[in-house]
Amino acid sequence: MKTFMGHNFLLNNDTAKALYHQIAADLPIIDYHCHVSPKDIAEDKQYSNITELWLGGDHYKWRAMRSCGVEEKYITGDASDYDKFRAYAKCMPSLIGNPLYHWTHLELQRYFDCDLILSEATADEIWNLTAEKLADPSMSVRNLIRRSNVEILCTTDDPADSLEYHKALAEDETFGTQVLPAFRPDKCFNINKPGLAEYYKKLGAAAGVEITDVASLKEALLNRINFFDSMGCRTADHGLDEFPMFVKPNEYAANQAMACALASDGRDVTEEMLCVLKCEMLDFLAAEYAKRGWVMQLHMGVYRNANAGMLKKLGVDTGFDVIGYTNVSGIIQLLDSMESGKGLPRTILYSIDPTCNGAIGSMIGAFQTSGDGFPKVMQGSAWWFNDTLDGMRQQMATLASLSPLGKFNGMLTDSRSFTSYPRHEYFRRILCGMIGDWVEDGLYPCDTDALATIVADICYNNTKNFFRFNTVK
Repeated sequence: MKTFMGHNFLLNNDTAKALYHQIAADLPIIDYHCHVSPKDIAEDKQYSNITELWLGGDHYKWRAMRSCGVEEKYITGDASDYDKFRAYAKCMPSLIGNPLYHWTHLELQRYFDCDLILSEATADEIWNLTAEKLADPSMSVRNLIRRSNVEILCTTDDPADSLEYHKALAEDETFGTQVLPAFRPDKCFNINKPGLAEYYKKLGAAAGVEITDVASLKEALLNRINFFDSMGCRTADHGLDEFPMFVKPNEYAANQAMACALASDGRDVTEEMLCVLKCEMLDFLAAEYAKRGWVMQLHMGVYRNANAGMLKKLGVDTGFDVIGYTNVSGIIQLLDSMESGKGLPRTILYSIDPTCNGAIGSMIGAFQTSGDGFPKVMQGSAWWFNDTLDGMRQQMATLASLSPLGKFNGMLTDSRSFTSYPRHEYFRRILCGMIGDWVEDGLYPCDTDALATIVADICYNNTKNFFRFNTVK
């Protein structure tokens, strides 16, 4: 019997062990998509207890707790932090096969030097141990990032954001990690939701433009793109949650859709109107990203806020989103429109639906026209509901069968937690385990130099080169 999460966790043969321990383990982390707070980094936040660090805002854990029958008061309610932690600990034995079980114990091991197995029986001991550790200045946010060997991280930022904390961090010579903004303009296109006029006023004030039509919206976004670019931004994220169809970019029709949205506060907007506006604006933005060498990331297919009652009670991003529909043919048409029109930037595609892995793996091959030694379009790492042990293996195996896995950009946290970086370790162990199995089974030669290059590229080099990051602050 193997030791639980021991030194060679997920590494089943000598090749895998050598690749992980000698190549992957000590490579820096470039976290090119996450949701951590730049304010918390700038102010070097210190957490008071493990609940504040782990359970505040983590909808993965909230969802698991609800599935174990935990009352909402112990999840997002007014129960004490201690009682919330005990409720989470009580759930742990039921999470066999869930990535939360591995992530939780990796974080206990890596940040708290704790090999205890979390359960109701050990909850008090772990609560006390972690509280003592968290009280030490070495466990501040910046120090958590330092000890995680994070070289670059990209937050997720609205176009109207002042980026004041990014500016402060860029000017702080005492902190070596680069904290870069990422442009996330989703609110500009949610014309089927209330509050659009209010948001356009906020964006317009930040951009110095009164937004009344599509032309002025483009002007405002262009001003903000230039500002983000001056702040070191290298990427833009888009959530294509609602994208039922592709509509050929048309500014006149997009203006009509915007006018309807503003007049009805989103109530009268049809699916076609929504897609008209999105396709027009995405076509415009893609060309601007391409001019600046930015990477465009498209996150596809989430069905948001499935439980209307809990949305009303708790708001968005609280654990009630599900795997939805990815319009593969629409995405193909969108990319084709960009490629044949004003410009397709380097692009990463993420689908929440794992059954789309094959479609995306074949889709990206139709747009590899950069000719500069790197793919122009790449599938992103197994995302959200799929960044599990089996999900990551499936995504990488499918990608390898349809495209050069050696050009893959590897892992990102997509997290709101400063102790989520062991997810990169988890990914790297899975990667090295898969490659080790292929070599041991005679499916790839035992070429030490070639294997080392593949692993180092996927874990670090490809990301640095694909995004054109300058890794010196």
